[in-house]
Amino acid sequence: MELAVYNIKGEDTGRKVTLDDAVFGIEPNEHAVWLDVKQYLANCRQGTHKAKERSEVSGSTRKLHKQKGGGGSRIGDINSPVLVGGGRVFGPRPRDYHFKLNKKVKQLARKSALSAKAQDNQIIVVEDFTFEAPKTKEFVNITKNLKIEGKKVVLVLANENKNVYLSAQNIENAKVVLTSGLNTYTILDNKALVLCESSVAAINNF
Repeated sequence: MELAVYNIKGEDTGRKVTLDDAVFGIEPNEHAVWLDVKQYLANCRQGTHKAKERSEVSGSTRKLHKQKGGGGSRIGDINSPVLVGGGRVFGPRPRDYHFKLNKKVKQLARKSALSAKAQDNQIIVVEDFTFEAPKTKEFVNITKNLKIEGKKVVLVLANENKNVYLSAQNIENAKVVLTSGLNTYTILDNKALVLCESSVAAINNF
């Protein structure tokens, strides 16, 4: 597959880049994608949730009334889960949500996501660029020139560029990532995947 290379003014440079069919042209494996996204979201969870159970609630352990003969239901102390202010039954406890996923499954998921983007014509290739200083307005102008303004955009760089990163930092629907940090969730979580020309070679080797 070949895509035209645009400059930051939205003009066709006349050059084309080749997207490797082994990465951008496979039949997407939805189950592999689901597993990889599930792992990514699970690994983002802090797992610090906690609810107090019966033994942890502050309150007297005195039995409220005798077991039998009162005409009512039997009851223990005021910390009972059936009473207002009592402890919670089987409440959440701190835990680790991380789980392992095979490397080949993650590779397949990433290729499937890239292929799905290519099939939906949501990949744009731009020539390498930089900013002399961080400037949000310049980044917004690029999205306007590429006709993706207002869409959720992910820009993929081959090498770290602080000025470009800072220029996109205050834009709600824009994200800048390196090819080394590109994952299935990031690839799918946008409406326009913008690849710098130099990053295509690295992605072709996924």
